[in-house]
Amino acid sequence: MGALDGIRVLSFNHFLSGPAAAQHLGDLGADVIAVEPLTGAFQRNWAVGNRFVDDTSVNHMTTGRNKRSIAVDLKAPEGIAAVKRLIANADVVMENFRPGTLDKLGLSEEEMRRVNPAIIYATTTGFGADGPYAKRPGQDILLQAMSGLAAHTGSMEHGPVAVGSVPIDHHAAALTVTGIVAALFERQRTGKARRVEVNMLQAAMDLQGESITAWMNGAEHDGPRGSDGMANWFSPAPYGIYATTDGFVMISMSKPADLARALDLPEFLEFSEKDGFDRRSEVSRKVGEGMAALSTDQALEKLAAQGVWHEVVQDYDALPANPQVRHLQAFTEAKTQGGSPMVMLSHPVRYDGVAPEVRLTPQPLGGQTREVLAEAGFADDEIDTLLAAGTVVQTDRMRG
Repeated sequence: MGALDGIRVLSFNHFLSGPAAAQHLGDLGADVIAVEPLTGAFQRNWAVGNRFVDDTSVNHMTTGRNKRSIAVDLKAPEGIAAVKRLIANADVVMENFRPGTLDKLGLSEEEMRRVNPAIIYATTTGFGADGPYAKRPGQDILLQAMSGLAAHTGSMEHGPVAVGSVPIDHHAAALTVTGIVAALFERQRTGKARRVEVNMLQAAMDLQGESITAWMNGAEHDGPRGSDGMANWFSPAPYGIYATTDGFVMISMSKPADLARALDLPEFLEFSEKDGFDRRSEVSRKVGEGMAALSTDQALEKLAAQGVWHEVVQDYDALPANPQVRHLQAFTEAKTQGGSPMVMLSHPVRYDGVAPEVRLTPQPLGGQTREVLAEAGFADDEIDTLLAAGTVVQTDRMRG
């Protein structure tokens, strides 16, 4: 049983943020139906690192669990008519197209509400439904550039750096889930069905709430990034990554006196915590020199002895053996439709100590087309007619 049992969601989503949001809802028990084109959604046909396992894209692995799939030709009047019958029985419609895309297909929000006045309509866009940038493509790395994230990542010595994953997509997904759950709660209390809007630009800014707010309210800064090894412009030294003779160690905010004892830097013994701000470059440089003379094991022992917060910099390969990751069961192992092993991230929230189960692994394109149409009231002969005309398809293919 999940918190959203009995809630039906139609997901017209593609790429990452929208499908990820829909997956979270599915994890929580919602009946999520991915409405895909006949050739399959983007994330089914494209893969990070061009990696497919048994024809299953790693992107589909990332965002495709706990969903059923129906494949429909949305350019055919019969396809639109079929989708409207699905909308009539849905609680939520989600989409992350550019503004106006569904309108052109005859599936505007107004039309959906005519079919089902109680529908919650959730849209995730790059820049919002209107405004001067509304029609621009909203891609994570482009939003990193616009929002200041890239400019504030990296070092003053080497320039801006893009974050090596897609945090804005994932944060936008979390915000979309928050908005939908809030709208469902309000509908239950008041009967009002809301429109939920999330845009990636504000998601990118929200992701940087602490540093943007400090910057906009006059916090002193020499530039947008840290220098001399500092990870950012706003923290006291030595906050950053420091090389040892055989690796790298991240050091968090620490008292200069503790660092002095850990790294044999007597000049810092009289430094105050304020000096960590005022003399951050000096402190960071000296910490870098002290760390460079030690092996990683030596550094860890010395830092731990003085209570300095630290962590070894590790790659993804270290995660499966991490004892806390294992304790949390943060990975879920399953089989692809072809029977090969695959690894997915588990739902990251526990409810009474238990994470939601994987009820459905990522499904084939249109894997439940007939089933979903029958639940919407289509007779067998109606479904046969739609299948024969190619208006809908049911396949066992993982790609389009």
